[in-house]
Amino acid sequence: MKTLRLLNAKGISVLFLVIAMLLMVMMAYVFSYLIPTGQRSISLVIHSTQAFFLAQSGVEFAVRYAVDSGWASKTLLGNLNNMARNLGRGQFTLRYDDVNDKLISAGEIPNAGKRVITVSNFSTFVSQQVLILDPNSPGPCLKQSIEVDFTIRNVSGSSVTLNAFSSSWMYDPPTRRISTVYLGEILEFNGNYKNGDSATRFNVPPATYTINAGQTAVVKVHFTHTIYDLHSMIVTFYDTAGNSYAFNLDPGGVGLPTCP
Repeated sequence: MKTLRLLNAKGISVLFLVIAMLLMVMMAYVFSYLIPTGQRSISLVIHSTQAFFLAQSGVEFAVRYAVDSGWASKTLLGNLNNMARNLGRGQFTLRYDDVNDKLISAGEIPNAGKRVITVSNFSTFVSQQVLILDPNSPGPCLKQSIEVDFTIRNVSGSSVTLNAFSSSWMYDPPTRRISTVYLGEILEFNGNYKNGDSATRFNVPPATYTINAGQTAVVKVHFTHTIYDLHSMIVTFYDTAGNSYAFNLDPGGVGLPTCP
């Protein structure tokens, strides 16, 4: 009696071939779904990291801006509210909570990512400064395109004796240099200081200037000739103990206003 063979070798091979093709199609579909998803995940991580660094930049900006502006009290720190700056593809926005003394810096990449950093006891970061721009005096300004005037105040409980300075600035050519520096109407430096040079000691005897506790001093910086489009100027003073006090005269980089 003969046995019927329902499947022959060729039939089995075709069946395995069909199954293999189905598996390959399924794998291709899964990979086509996973690859874009992975790319989107990586993009989200990148945007989140960028937003975090934008928020961190906002904190650093707030500290420096508050210090340079002499905003040592909670009331004055309220001026930071809604202050925003664009950086690269995103921006940071600041908010100061004067009730809880907190700074909230939000970094954001539009339609992509947002991170927030909160700094508690924020006023302590700006109240420990010794010399600040005097908030009760006119702000830094340019006089007759040759002289920069600003007023500093000693907000500490002890005197500070200055004996050196350095400075950097941006401007249109031709090259200009600082010729003299006056503190409280007293000539302290007379020379030819180049933009970005290292700290230079006062060279007019007694070559020091003391600012007592609570005292203010008008600073006058003269250039060798008329200077054009002066902006982003920073002046740093150094005391006899080796401490430095930097004053960003133009935090926004938009140029110094003309003195009244």
